[in-house]
Amino acid sequence: MPIEITHTIEPGTFASTTQPALRTPDGQLLLRAFESGDAPAVHAAFQDPALRYWHARSMESLDEARAWAEAAREGWQRETAAQWLVTRAADGAPLGRMALRVMDLMEGSAELGYWMLPEARGRGVAPRALTAVTDWALVVGFHRLELHHSTRNEASCRVAAKGGYPLEGTRRSAALHRDGWHDMHVHVCLGS
Repeated sequence: MPIEITHTIEPGTFASTTQPALRTPDGQLLLRAFESGDAPAVHAAFQDPALRYWHARSMESLDEARAWAEAAREGWQRETAAQWLVTRAADGAPLGRMALRVMDLMEGSAELGYWMLPEARGRGVAPRALTAVTDWALVVGFHRLELHHSTRNEASCRVAAKGGYPLEGTRRSAALHRDGWHDMHVHVCLGS
């Protein structure tokens, strides 16, 4: 059956270009595509108990971290995801990850995901990085951006609010964590 609507974002828009580096308005943070040399920072991030609690994945080796970084780059080429390493602009020190996951170019929608290294938490890094990715995503034509987090993750709720994502609702028993099923908040930012 023919589809009677056009893509919100034309296929090939991302795959035909290099993933852009993004800066926060204050210039203090630089978000860039992952590189294989980022494997030690990615591996270290997944050794953090707080990150592992909220993200059901583990990472046991640098080889796994390199494969993860390569998969992040492939997501851009497949136009299914865009992931950035959040760094301190002054010296390139890794601070975390910000991503558009599950990108749907037909609908112009994506789900945001992120994590921050322990030294970056509580310093406004995540909301500023979220704003940079959101601004870019809206300019390139995304219409609906969603941020999901466990209702028990109050820090992520604060990041969403500071980043301009009002709470849309709660999905009951929607995500399985190591300690069982969690209700999930859904925060949404809409483009014009």
